[in-house]
Amino acid sequence: MSIFGDIVNKIFHKAKPAEQAPAVEAQPVPADVAQADVAPAPAALSDIDVAAVMDGLARESGQTLNWRVSIVDLMKLLQVDSSLDHRKQLAAELKYSGDTNDSATMNIWLHKQLMQALAANGGKLPSDMLA
Repeated sequence: MSIFGDIVNKIFHKAKPAEQAPAVEAQPVPADVAQADVAPAPAALSDIDVAAVMDGLARESGQTLNWRVSIVDLMKLLQVDSSLDHRKQLAAELKYSGDTNDSATMNIWLHKQLMQALAANGGKLPSDMLA
């Protein structure tokens, strides 16, 4: 399963009981594809308030993790490997064309692309996170 697919599945499982949540391989949205060109979202995130799920995880974690701006914190909350190597793999999945050795720039891009891809796959996010 892709890293993006793992993230989608973890959000979906946190939003619904595990017995109701089928594993779904979500497809990332390439950076050069307009939202209007994206195929209909898979059922995995349809009608799921991603922000509410993530905020709940942040409260439960007992840690100070700011998933709204940090890709590392987002991945930690979902218990997804947040190592640089894993983030580079996610960047490749999402078609990052920049220098993966510039981790700060890559991380900012990854977070923005991930939010857009979650929304394109049916997840609900505040509009300010999609700008």
